Amino acid sequence: MAEIKDPENTILMELKGGTVAIELLADVAPQHCERMKTLARSGAYDNVCFHRVIDGFMAQTGDVENGNMEKEFNLRRAGTGGSDLPDVPAEFSKLPHDRGTLGAARSSNPNSANSQFFINFKDNHFLNGQYTVYGRVISGMEHVDAITRGEPPQSPDRMISVKVAADA
Repeated sequence: MAEIKDPENTILMELKGGTVAIELLADVAPQHCERMKTLARSGAYDNVCFHRVIDGFMAQTGDVENGNMEKEFNLRRAGTGGSDLPDVPAEFSKLPHDRGTLGAARSSNPNSANSQFFINFKDNHFLNGQYTVYGRVISGMEHVDAITRGEPPQSPDRMISVKVAADA
């Protein structure tokens, strides 16, 4: 596990293979980071599946409306929902979409990010300036690399729990 410098801005995501530590970039995208912490603290991300996992590209999750295996789980609709909180406006920066960065998933409207996010498997610089970068994996990327592929996967992996390190 990497050294956690700022527990209030570090997310601990438990996957089947182990813990992924994500450093949130609150100085770059404060509203996106605050949303992730709010949803993590409410337990909204717990048991949510990775509904879109493209080999050599990214793993997408965070549909707290349709992707939670504890609620009425609907894999056909996973990826179409968000939370009951308002959408978050784009916070574009010069940070590149490098391997291990966290990006805000959204519709064609740049200001439609809500709860969904993706983790880049590789450098995806064609996304630069189009999707908000608001975090980076600081340890456990091997667990992200092991997520089952598919759109959606037949048996999707899930985030077992998501916590703010300061609360863990």
